[in-house]
Amino acid sequence: MLDSATLKAKFNAIAQIMADNCDYLVELDRQNGDGDLGFSMKSGFGDTAAALEASDETDLGRLFLLASRTFNESAPSSLGTILSIGMMGTAKALKGSQTATAEEASAGLKAGLQAIMDRTGSSLGEKTILDSLAPGIEALASGDLAAAAEAAANGSEATKQMLAKHGRAAYYGEKSLGILDGGSVVGRLIFEAIAK
Repeated sequence: MLDSATLKAKFNAIAQIMADNCDYLVELDRQNGDGDLGFSMKSGFGDTAAALEASDETDLGRLFLLASRTFNESAPSSLGTILSIGMMGTAKALKGSQTATAEEASAGLKAGLQAIMDRTGSSLGEKTILDSLAPGIEALASGDLAAAAEAAANGSEATKQMLAKHGRAAYYGEKSLGILDGGSVVGRLIFEAIAK
């Protein structure tokens, strides 16, 4: 069951895992990006977790709205914008709810995923964060957090065999094959933190 206290705890866990993996994300991003991924995710999730912790709000939709706004300001990168769009989509889906079952939370996150695809024109199989988020969210509906983390990890690993079609990585064409997508690793880490 997801409520405001659980949501805050999950964001705190995500903030911690991003801080712990900051250097790793920077190194991944340097392979075919500009190397700012680790810093923007550490800053974005850190500030967002702090903002949620300081809020007395119990409406899940309003909390995700706060998360979206804070993240957008604190993670000045393309992935920061993308994730804030997803959080906004989830906010709309969960508006008015103080609790959500695993199935309802998964449906809310799916709405966020759809918002990202609608705004960016991206889809699964294009070597992006979607490739880890989508399977993780799908598996989350069962309430099995370990299975969701495993699904996200498998989705991230699969990006090695994909051609990048968006962002800086797309300029590398076939040279992007064999390289793990940094955004997909962020998705994997999110679900890893949620599972813990």
